[in-house]
Amino acid sequence: MRLAIAALALLALSACGREKAPAAPVFHAEGYPERLSDWNLISAANGVLTLNARAIPYDLATPLFSDYALKLRTVTLPDGLAAAYDVEHAFDFPVGTIISKTFYYPKAGGAGQNAVTYGPSPALNGGAMPLQGLRLIETRLLVRRAKGWTALPYVWNEEQTEARLNRIGAVKPMTLVRPDGRRENFAYLVPNETQCAGCHATNNTTRAIEPIGLKARHLNKDSSYNEGFNQLDWWTASGMLNGAAPGAAHPRNAAWTDESASLDARARAYLDANCSHCHSDVGPADTSGLDLRPQTPMGPKYGRCKFTIAAGGGAGGRRYDIVPGDPDKSIFVYRMETTNPGHMMPELGRSVTHEEGVRLIADWIRSLEGACG
Repeated sequence: MRLAIAALALLALSACGREKAPAAPVFHAEGYPERLSDWNLISAANGVLTLNARAIPYDLATPLFSDYALKLRTVTLPDGLAAAYDVEHAFDFPVGTIISKTFYYPKAGGAGQNAVTYGPSPALNGGAMPLQGLRLIETRLLVRRAKGWTALPYVWNEEQTEARLNRIGAVKPMTLVRPDGRRENFAYLVPNETQCAGCHATNNTTRAIEPIGLKARHLNKDSSYNEGFNQLDWWTASGMLNGAAPGAAHPRNAAWTDESASLDARARAYLDANCSHCHSDVGPADTSGLDLRPQTPMGPKYGRCKFTIAAGGGAGGRRYDIVPGDPDKSIFVYRMETTNPGHMMPELGRSVTHEEGVRLIADWIRSLEGACG
């Protein structure tokens, strides 16, 4: 009870800090609104990005890598309704829910208009984020309508004042400036509707679009936006989530950057976040024979000493997905390192190599004992 009272009080304070946001989001039960502002969810004016007071920010223990883009995630629920908890799968959200994810980068000062870099996310104070030194790229909406989820990608204009719907996708020429000064030209991909479904239709039988990150194991962490609260406990206490007892032993993924966690936990969390929505026994990549969900025991089904089935030339001349003790002979590492569009994994959502992620998985494979026959 004390947790519920404290959380609700903090929620009220957070709302007070966002008085200038639009009064309420506008849910469009059908159609394809042309402008992001048509939803009254996110606004950008006078160099500040502002969330509607009903758009609740959240983050994930280990997020999907997307060419080093930073992401501001929000969920907006219909008044008086809540999501239903599930211990393994994505929560069941009511019709009228709007999930948003805004992709942006820190600008690489003095390195050109399209030059960006990466680093920690800036603070979100009272639902507002100053845009100085940042470049907004896109905001993706996942909207729960009566017939299911609809994915809508909006691309921000050069003035950083409005984002417009682009259902056919877009390619943004960019230059990544790494912390050591290396420059790498890349093509940032805004997905089209088919590509959105390619990731979010996680069940190959139903082909229904659904959220990916909004699962207990990804959300079970200390909140980055409400200090002192577990994110799932906060959602429960504020009425956003039903069926999850505060303080319960919910599943939890490690943060892949948390060096206090075991190497195995960090690597499995990374593979879960980046791969398991396709690589499961029901996913779009079920023909690969890989199941990278966290409950899969280490063995051939998780890639250990597993011959490739469907990789073709994408194996990089290597025989096994994971060779214990030898990342340089493991297909996993090759497919994460390469930027060849026909070989790389994930096959959508990245154009550059996630060097830190590759290093994590290589270190993990190097730590594994045993040998392939």
